Amino acid sequence: DRALNALRMNPVPADVRQLMYKVKKAQGVDITRIFCGLNDIRNIIPSIQWANEAGMISQAAMRTTYSPVHTAEKHTDMAEKLIQAGAKEIALKDMAGIGRPFSLGKVVAAIKKQHPAIKVQYHGHTGPGLSMASMLEVAEAGADYLDVAMEPLSWGMVHPDVISVQAMLKDAGFLVKDIDMNAYMEARAMTQSFIDDFLGYWIDPRNRYLNSLMLGCGLPGGMMGSLMADLKGVHAAINMNLKNKGEKELTEDELLVQLFDEVQNIWPKLGYPPLVTPFSQYTKNIALMNLYSLSKGDARYENSIDPAAWGMILGKAGQLPGELAPEIVELAKKKGLEFFNGNPQDNYPDELPRFRKEMEENGWDLGPDEEELFEFAMHEKQYREYKSGEAKRRFNQELEEKMK
Repeated sequence: DRALNALRMNPVPADVRQLMYKVKKAQGVDITRIFCGLNDIRNIIPSIQWANEAGMISQAAMRTTYSPVHTAEKHTDMAEKLIQAGAKEIALKDMAGIGRPFSLGKVVAAIKKQHPAIKVQYHGHTGPGLSMASMLEVAEAGADYLDVAMEPLSWGMVHPDVISVQAMLKDAGFLVKDIDMNAYMEARAMTQSFIDDFLGYWIDPRNRYLNSLMLGCGLPGGMMGSLMADLKGVHAAINMNLKNKGEKELTEDELLVQLFDEVQNIWPKLGYPPLVTPFSQYTKNIALMNLYSLSKGDARYENSIDPAAWGMILGKAGQLPGELAPEIVELAKKKGLEFFNGNPQDNYPDELPRFRKEMEENGWDLGPDEEELFEFAMHEKQYREYKSGEAKRRFNQELEEKMK
């Protein structure tokens, strides 16, 4: 649950956000993990209240990463504010797996010291290779739950496998349940069948590998699939520009390293937004378009910042953790853009009446507990394509192309 963004990439009106908890609770979801991509508690606190009112367990999550402005002390202070606002549990969501084990342990120990009854959960991707050490460290510090995965989707850009984590914790003296290996193998085979059927066509093979280069850029494993697709799309254009200038063309791996370096270069200048959806995509897009501009001989940031990314920079999605670089501030002023310091939700007024009216006019069923209304209001474009059959047609067409 992305707080202001709920279940999508862009901000959501408050009445739609509130309806989400009623719908999801009725569908059987008991715990909601609420996070703001910028760690702005103003976006999280309303969700805590709505989740509690719906009878759910509100698990408030902190986006943990590693930078001069993302310190253990700041995370501990944030956790305290979220608990005071009514959060029933706290999650450390280490989306890129670059949180350092020792610092993560400090945060967990501080939370458990002040609030021993509050459950703490750790979520860390394997990407750069720190997550096993981080899991042991937070467990020693008192964490209650660890997020794990299972073959054939564990490791790589996902979580460590449950079998390995269980073995590590048992050896360290923790009481952990046994694994039903028959069930494990059945679930593993079922997942593999989905991959063999169609899912595998959308999984980049490199997602299976760890990559220490991600320690520097801090990009999360969850977006590596879209990143590689974007990289492939721009690769030919960049090489054409380089060829026209008489310069050496780049392999895809060389371009990937350049992209990681460029993300590492611009991240501090953009105010250190935690690199998680959608802000990781915004930052990656700016970096990729910078490389394209540079390949043409143009300057950075020329046409590389789209309206969504400007919303992040200007404060419309929440307060950035760090300071913007002067060059970014000057560019905003040059474009006549204004910075916003108010409550981000104020920029997105209620919209449920509009969606309800259209559904009634079209004779569309609002669904049990208004779940169809919620889907329409949350994903308007996708819902229209679903109702028209366009979504299914396009999926089948794309699958047919990938199978050639």
